[in-house]
Formats: sequence, C-alpha cells, structure tokens
Amino acid sequence: MIVEAGLPRLGAAGLRKFQAVQAEAVNAVAERFYAIPASTHDRFGWLGRDACREDLTVHLEFLQPVLAFGLLQPLVDYLCLLADRLSAPSFPADRLELQLTWLAEYFAEHMAAPDGALVAAALRAAHTSFLATAQALLIPPLPPAPWAAAAAFEAALLVGEQRQASAVVNSLLDGGHGLIDIELHVVQPALYAIGEKWQANRVSVAQEHMVTAIAQSIMTEGLLRSPPPAPNGKRLLLACVEGNQHSLGLRMVADAFQLAGWEVQYLGANVPSAALVVQVLAWKPDLVGLSMSLVQQLPAIRAVIAQLQDQLGGNRPPVIIGGLAVNRCNHLAAVARADAFSADAATAVLAAERIGSAV
Repeated sequence: MIVEAGLPRLGAAGLRKFQAVQAEAVNAVAERFYAIPASTHDRFGWLGRDACREDLTVHLEFLQPVLAFGLLQPLVDYLCLLADRLSAPSFPADRLELQLTWLAEYFAEHMAAPDGALVAAALRAAHTSFLATAQALLIPPLPPAPWAAAAAFEAALLVGEQRQASAVVNSLLDGGHGLIDIELHVVQPALYAIGEKWQANRVSVAQEHMVTAIAQSIMTEGLLRSPPPAPNGKRLLLACVEGNQHSLGLRMVADAFQLAGWEVQYLGANVPSAALVVQVLAWKPDLVGLSMSLVQQLPAIRAVIAQLQDQLGGNRPPVIIGGLAVNRCNHLAAVARADAFSADAATAVLAAERIGSAV
C-alpha cells in the first residue's frame, strides 16, 4: 500500500489483486440483490441482473483511478450523474448505497487486510462525498450565453409556430450571423429551457416532440442557406449510440463539420453497435463522433471503440464523444477510452483539428 497526500493508493500487487477479483465481486453483489426474500428487484428478472452487473462494472471502472492515483473526484462525479435514477419509481431508493456497501464488504473480505480495507474505505469515501455534493453537481450544464432572439425562438417553438421560429433564424442569417453561432446561442438555449419545462411537467411529451421536429427542420433550412465551404478532404461519421434517442445536438455537430468542409455521414439516433461498426469499416471515416445522453450508454460506446480497435488496430479512426452525460461528467471520455470529448458543436470541430494535428 502506497500512502501520499490525499487518499491512500494501492501498490502494484494490490491493484493486480483488485483487478483479478473484479468480475467475481460484480457477480456476487448482483446476486446478493436477488437473494433477498420478496426483493423489489425480482420484477426485473434476468434483464435486471444484467443491468445491475453493468452498473457494478462501471462503478469499478471509476474506482480504479481512486486506487491507483488517489483521484476521488471522477468517481464522485460519476455517482452524481447516476443520482437521477435514484428517485425513479422503477429503481429501489437504496440501490446505489447497497451496491457500494456490498462492494466494500466483498473487497474487504476477499483481499489481503490492508489492501481490502483501503478499497472499502475508498468506496465509503466516494459515497460520503457523493451524498454531500450530489445536489450541487446535478445542476444541468449551462448552454452557451443566449442571444436576445432565443426567447422569441423558444416562444414560437412552444406554440408550434414554425414560420415564426423560422423567421427568427432567417433574420439572424440575413444580419450576417453564421448558422453555428445561431444554433449555439439561439436554438440550443431555447431547447435547454424547454427541456427544463418538460422536466417540471410544464411541457407535454407531444409538445417536446413537436419542438424537436420544428427545430430540426429550421436547422436544415439554415444549412441550405449557408455558403458551401471548400471541401477539406476529410470524412466524419456521427451516431447516437444504442439507447440514445436524443439526436438534435448531434445534428448541430454535423452542421458544424459540414460548414467546416468535412464530408459527414450522420446516422442519427439509437444506432445498433454492430451496424455502426460495419458502417465505419465500410466508409472509412477519418473521425468517428459518438453521442451518449445517459451514463448507462457508456458500455455501448466502449463496445464500439473496442470492436473498431479489434478490427483496425492502429488504423482505427479517432473517436470523439459528447452528449449530456459527457457534459455533466467529462471523466466518462477516459473510461470510454475515447480520444477526445466536446461540450458542443463548435468545440467538437476544434477538438478534431487538435486530433488531426497530433496524428
């Protein structure tokens, strides 16, 4: 065991033992939920077991930097990102606490005393910090500063006035503003505001779908009005990974790259991992962009990157990830083994340029 300022760290032998027993720990804790008589988890069946194992596996992915480097914050941020699930009716309220507690007990029992105690202490420290900071860290990320026109655009969207919403964007285009700036400072802030109203039950599901459809249509109009750029000879493939139905932000990323001269294939929402990999292999893009809205979609991103690595080795295209989950916890990029992450369309293009210059 190595002790430095901050949290203690495991030595090399302790880390090897931790890695060796991870799979056993995941299985043991997952089964423990279902060993409780009349457990509320019984209704989830085998799918619930699989989901529980996935959760536990990701917990341990974030725990490893704590043990290796004393870095607690990535694990705490990740736990805060999961907190919205704790209040969902379909999940028992104590699920996360039990997962962390039982993992701590397992490692304390199945590793040598000093190292097992350290792992258990790290899990308890993360849970304590999570409870103290969850509410502050769950504040949604702020969109770029809204322009005055964002309020009028939002109002038009909420009542389904597509012509009025389109007029707002066309007026800005006529005034010399670029589409990407308009999307960042008008469309995106309006959609964030409507999303908050939806969460507060002030906007119906039907309205939310209408808003998305209108906004996407207007963005397409704006793209057609924008001056075509000189092609730069590079290709980008974009997709929302399996399970992610929120594709409008990725559409903005597609617009930004198209206007920067890239040839873009945009696959849209909820793309099955196997199909996504096949398309990358067939089209051979210079860069792949993947979007995740929830941390539960992390395994899908990891699976795609792993398959591309297996198939292409050193010729695998770089992968950049984004989406609401990444904006709330950018440590996900390292756990996903992505090459970069971005918070919005404009920074995605800049990140791609940095990746290109580093290759």
